[in-house]
Amino acid sequence: MAKKRKRKAAAKRSHKKSTTRRWSQHVTETSDALTLDDGVFTKGSAKTIALSLKHSAERSHRRQSSPYRSAMSMLTFYINRGGKGLSAARKKKLEQAKDELRALYDKD
Repeated sequence: MAKKRKRKAAAKRSHKKSTTRRWSQHVTETSDALTLDDGVFTKGSAKTIALSLKHSAERSHRRQSSPYRSAMSMLTFYINRGGKGLSAARKKKLEQAKDELRALYDKD
């Protein structure tokens, strides 16, 4: 009886994992708030990332908040969830992109 329970529990876990494995990637790619440029988070410099996010936020008509908040939210989401396995160098670049975004919107 104990073996049956273990097998069922293992089957449930593996099924759930396969259906929700990349939900953050799905959100990043299909977000209703912003239509992002391809590879926006892998661009060369922090300033390029910030400019791309600003451009996407300002041209979006689907966002419910200010362009600054939408852009910052998407960047923070990527750092916290989508970029879970980021290297230290990439994470530092994305954190610098936050500072660049604040500077672009005069939010210091």
